[in-house]
Amino acid sequence: MQIKTFFDPATFTLTYVVFDLETKDAVVIDPVLDFDPASGRVTTTSADEVAAFVEKEGLTLHYVLETHAHADHLSGSQPLKDRFGAKIAIGARIRKVQDVFKGVFNLGDDFVPDGHVFDRLLGDFEVLEAGSLKIEALPTPGHTPACMSFHVGDAVFTGDALFMPDFGVGRCDFPAGSAETLYTSVHDTLYSLPDETRVFVGHDYQPGGRALAWETTIGASKLKNKQLTASTAKEDFVAFREARDATLTAPRLLLPSIQVNINAGKLPAAEDNGVAYLKLPLRPSA
Repeated sequence: MQIKTFFDPATFTLTYVVFDLETKDAVVIDPVLDFDPASGRVTTTSADEVAAFVEKEGLTLHYVLETHAHADHLSGSQPLKDRFGAKIAIGARIRKVQDVFKGVFNLGDDFVPDGHVFDRLLGDFEVLEAGSLKIEALPTPGHTPACMSFHVGDAVFTGDALFMPDFGVGRCDFPAGSAETLYTSVHDTLYSLPDETRVFVGHDYQPGGRALAWETTIGASKLKNKQLTASTAKEDFVAFREARDATLTAPRLLLPSIQVNINAGKLPAAEDNGVAYLKLPLRPSA
C-alpha cells in the first residue's frame, strides 16, 4: 500500500490518495474544492492536482471517502466522481447531520436527509473493498456524529478525530458534537489499535510555526497527545474540551462548507437567472 499526500494551505486540509502499486486500485480521502467566500468563486485546483496524480500513476479510483461532513472546506468529491466515475462514501450517521442542518438552513422538501445523495453509506466497522484495498470504517464520532476513521493495512486516517500529538484532537462544539463521545472514540477505538499503526491526520495547523506534518503513530499519540493521552481521565478531557471549545470562533467557511458537504459535495442548482446561491442565516444580536 502506498500513500500520496496533498496539503491545502488555505484550509490546512490534508488529502490522501491510498493505492496499491501492483494492482493500481485506489481511493481518495477528504479532497478539497477551492472556494473564495469574498468573490464566491469556486475552482478545482486542489482536486485537479489529485486527479493529475491518479492519471499519472494509471490508478483506478474506486471511491472518494469522506471522514465526515467538513465544516472548514468544501468537498472536492464531485469533480473526482465526474472525472473517474468513483463512488462517494461516508458514514451512515450522516443522516443525523443532514437532519440537523436541514433545520439550520431551512432547506426545502427537495432535500431529504436520508443520505441518498451519497453513493455508499458505511456502517460501523464495515469493511469496504476497493479492488485489492480493504478499508475498515471505524466509528469515531464526537467532532460530528458521522465521523469515521478509515483503517487500511497498517495505517488509519483519522479525519478530525485525532491530530498530530502537539495539536491534540478535534473540537466538539458543532451541532450534535460531544466531547464525551470523542473521548470514547479516541480512547476506546483508535487507541485500541496496535501502537505501531501509522496515523494520518485530516489537518495540520503547524503549531508554533513548525514544518508541516501529517503522520504519527497510535503509540506516540497514546503517550504524547497534548489533549488526550491513553492515561487522560474522561472527566478531565471533557472539562478541558468544553472549556476550550467555548473560546473558539466558527470556522471561516463553516456555512458554505456544511451546505455543500451534507449534499455529497454537490453545489446548489442554478436558479432561473443561471446563477447558483448559497444561503447565509442571519443571527440577531443578543
